[in-house]
Amino acid sequence: MAGEAGSAGGDRAAATPRRPAFVLHEHRRPTHHFDLRLEEDGVLRSWALPRGLPVDPSRNRLAVAVPDHALDHLRYTDADKSIADLGWWEEHDRNERRLLFTLHGRGAPRRYALIRTSENWLLHQTKDQPAAPRG
Repeated sequence: MAGEAGSAGGDRAAATPRRPAFVLHEHRRPTHHFDLRLEEDGVLRSWALPRGLPVDPSRNRLAVAVPDHALDHLRYTDADKSIADLGWWEEHDRNERRLLFTLHGRGAPRRYALIRTSENWLLHQTKDQPAAPRG
């Protein structure tokens, strides 16, 4: 996933920008839930999603912030944890109470907002979604 530098003999001085990764882990124990992990500042920022990603903009999902994980956890699986989705993410806007971002995973890109409440976070699927890539 690392960016690639230009050819050795070329005039390209800048490396291709690297896209931050995300993973959606599905846990089967102790109770079924998902963990959303976004690569940022050398770690995976993580939220537990008891009911998974929202699929309807009219219904938000609880997102509970959990401790950051090391980047080597990106592809981690075991008998009770599998990878439900994997790809890269892009940030569109951020302040102290909201992070607006798009996940580019195995399916069509999906835009979400993580919204801080007084105690936890809510994950919201936005009404405006990015166009599916052509190809």
